[in-house]
Parts: sequence; C-alpha cells; structure tokens
Amino acid sequence: MKNDRYIMALDEGTTSARAVIFDREPSIVGSGQQEFSQIYPRPGWVEHDPEEVWAAQLTAIKNAL
Repeated sequence: MKNDRYIMALDEGTTSARAVIFDREPSIVGSGQQEFSQIYPRPGWVEHDPEEVWAAQLTAIKNAL
C-alpha cells in the first residue's frame, strides 16, 4: 500500500486522551493530549461523560496531526 507510511496509536486514560503518530522507523512524528473531567458520584467511584471523552479524543487526534 502506498499510504502505509504512518500509524496512529490512541490511548484513553483516566484523566486524558492521547494520540501519537509514528513513521516506519518508528519515530514519533506527532502527538496530542487532551484532559477531560472526572465525576465522583460517591467515595471510591469515578465516572466520565462519554461525549466529553469523545471530544477529548478528537482534539488529541487533531493536535497530533
């Protein structure tokens, strides 16, 4: 394939979304990170707003590009 020069890895952590782009070496050629909020409904619990997580992932991807 002609367009297989890069690969993007996505990481969804507890506090942020990350995107990293690698070339064939593999060397990092781009990266992005976007934090999102945590919701604590009761002690020991944590929740995330899925729409906010999705938006954070899209922002991380855009920043990596």
